[in-house]
Amino acid sequence: MSIERWVFGYGSLMWRPGFAFQERQPATLHGRRRAFCIYSVHHRGTYERPGLVLGLAPGGAVRGAAYRIAEADWPEVYAYLREREQPTETYVEGAANIRLADGRRVETLVFFSDVHHPQWAGALSLERQADLIAGAKGLSGRNVEYLRDLIEHLREEGVRDHAMEALLGMVEARELAAE
Repeated sequence: MSIERWVFGYGSLMWRPGFAFQERQPATLHGRRRAFCIYSVHHRGTYERPGLVLGLAPGGAVRGAAYRIAEADWPEVYAYLREREQPTETYVEGAANIRLADGRRVETLVFFSDVHHPQWAGALSLERQADLIAGAKGLSGRNVEYLRDLIEHLREEGVRDHAMEALLGMVEARELAAE
């Protein structure tokens, strides 16, 4: 009997996994929530002007996507994910039980936020998040585009995240005022 390998994504892995998979299912992880809780000093900001990227903060629940990986593909997918998700070690890999949309419960690989890492921003107010995201830019582009992509792709998944939508409105207002 082969072991089922699953990966859970709650941000860009939902719409840009970058690896081969056999099955994709909407899924929910309980006990964590999607949050802009990690300072970005490379991809969406700089050391001088950090931005914010998503992480899994304690509490709540998060809807995302789970991918079932073929056993033969697992070594390559796992290596790719470690390189993608841990370049600055702001995320730590772990296992979590999630519920798939079809009712199955499976164990997945998840990249959790390292709350002890210097880039851990913690629980910031929406106002502080907006201040950091507005105007921030890094190697992967403007921080506000990351937020827009998130909201657009969540909507495509049938997920309305009112806090993220409110945050986008605040960021856009700050960027408009700065022009």
